Amino acid sequence: MTAASSPLARPARQARARALRHLDYLLLLALACAACYPFGWTLMIALGNGEQVFDFPPRWPEPLSLTHFREVWDQIPMGRFLWNSALISGLSTAGTLLVSSCAGFALAQLRFRGRQWVFYAIIATLLLPSETNVLSNYVTLSWLGLDDSRVGVALPTLAGAFGIFLMKHAFEEIPEEIIAAARMDGAGDWQLFWRICLPLSRPYLATLAIFTLVWSWNSYVWPSVVLKNPDLYPLSVGVQYLKGAFATSTRMVAAGAVLTIAPVLLVFLFCQRYFMRGMDGAVK
Repeated sequence: MTAASSPLARPARQARARALRHLDYLLLLALACAACYPFGWTLMIALGNGEQVFDFPPRWPEPLSLTHFREVWDQIPMGRFLWNSALISGLSTAGTLLVSSCAGFALAQLRFRGRQWVFYAIIATLLLPSETNVLSNYVTLSWLGLDDSRVGVALPTLAGAFGIFLMKHAFEEIPEEIIAAARMDGAGDWQLFWRICLPLSRPYLATLAIFTLVWSWNSYVWPSVVLKNPDLYPLSVGVQYLKGAFATSTRMVAAGAVLTIAPVLLVFLFCQRYFMRGMDGAVK
């Protein structure tokens, strides 16, 4: 019997494994605190009423007050901005899921000449910052008559390299036996895509939906270029009115920031289990 496999060595290995696991948890806890701290500080500023706005460490406000949230909602059209963000983000998410799943299925399950080169060309676009497409996309939308419209904001975002890459990987993870059995039963490409591949790729679809929703909700540069009518502004652009209207009230600015972040944060909290399954590549 070797020293590594002796009964005395086994408890030492188990203790070492527990210590490493506890260290991992401590590291994750530290990262979670660092990520949540700015939002928590902003929330405490928004809920407070005193003069000590920038105290460090921040103190929990007593008493709590929703006055600043009500004033922000009354003073600027937050409801309209919220509706515009929801509509633009919904269009972007639905269109991205459709385009990315169709393109991913074609690249993963169909055989045609130049398939790999098409995929490489799509992935190569990840090397370019999104701002390089602003001018060409705006000229194209102007020619189509879609500038200064919600559809114009959502349309150029539908065919993204990340979504196509993710869905291609999802369809490639489906066992070949399932694909072959469906082909033998007479399933065509559309039936294979709609009835077999999409249901098995729901975790990936949920992951892509969350990524697209968060990106579209927070997007600022492209909507500010396309939209000229303030009535069409999403929250990310419309919230700039807080700076002009409430430049002397940091608490109102914080309340507006919380109202902007909260909807997409709630969506992620409710859908996080699908997000984690998609990130793990769970296709049974």
